[in-house]
Amino acid sequence: MFDQKTILITGGTGSFGKEFIRTILSKFNPKKLIVYSRDEWKQSEMQSDVDFTSRSLRFFLGDVRDKDRLTLAMRGVDFVVHAAALKQVPAAEYNPHEFIKTNVSGATNVVEAAIAAKVNKVIALSTDKAVNPVNLYGATKLCSDKVFIAANSYAGGGGTTFSVVRYGNVIGSRGSVIPLFQKQRENGSITITNKDMTRFLLTLQDGVDFVIDSFERMVGGELFVPKIPACTVNEIADVIAPGCKKEIIGLRPGEKMHETLIPIDEARNVLEFDDYFVIQPIQAFWGNKIGILGGVPCSHDFHYASNSNCEMFSLDKLRSLLEPFTSSSK
Repeated sequence: MFDQKTILITGGTGSFGKEFIRTILSKFNPKKLIVYSRDEWKQSEMQSDVDFTSRSLRFFLGDVRDKDRLTLAMRGVDFVVHAAALKQVPAAEYNPHEFIKTNVSGATNVVEAAIAAKVNKVIALSTDKAVNPVNLYGATKLCSDKVFIAANSYAGGGGTTFSVVRYGNVIGSRGSVIPLFQKQRENGSITITNKDMTRFLLTLQDGVDFVIDSFERMVGGELFVPKIPACTVNEIADVIAPGCKKEIIGLRPGEKMHETLIPIDEARNVLEFDDYFVIQPIQAFWGNKIGILGGVPCSHDFHYASNSNCEMFSLDKLRSLLEPFTSSSK
């Protein structure tokens, strides 16, 4: 699908962006891969990396807050992945205006630029924190999801199609608990919010592969949710920092005991497939084509959370998954 096509990824210098680009270069033969981001230093570092020396790569400085710059960057683009966002929960509470400008207004700019440039397909990355949000970051991502789903009505029947991918914690990503446990174990003591807290876990490569698969499946308006195993934070601690003393510090502001990827309020709109779910839009202003995908409707009391209706990691599988982060393989 991506052979001889032009792909743009916002936030392309981030961990997802880099892995996505590596995967595209290894599996496809794109015409152009455009890295759109605002940090010239990260772009410079990326250009000096041997993984990113392909002639198809282009580096485009710009901010998603700048619609004119986005429109310029998207000329001739076939596919867009929107990964740019401000993500730190505490920073959002203290700087709400900045998060709204990037995560909400930025989403609107991506939509309008893509329609103006006649892009074929756009996928935006979401987060579990957009479900029943209890912090501003989650609220801005919920707004972003709504913007991208509704964008299908602005594009018209034969124009650009928009979909969203939502998943949980990426193993080892910035801000996750795993790098924190790695650092704390050096002192023989780690901090845990609550031993019974549960979290979905998937690898960065799993996230990238799911986005690529979603591009092939999408007809416009879907919110794709992969089926992901979960575990307790205590189990993660036992694997990453075995034998360390545990200090229970309680939940932090804006934090939930369990992650929810599909709330019960959306159950009536959910279709289940073998390894993923599709949340259909509440209102399909442009005419819902999602039914052609198949799938089985979920019961009206269904919800998908890290402590309900999901697979739990066995300890052996969790050890295998986290092996790169254990003390014996530093």
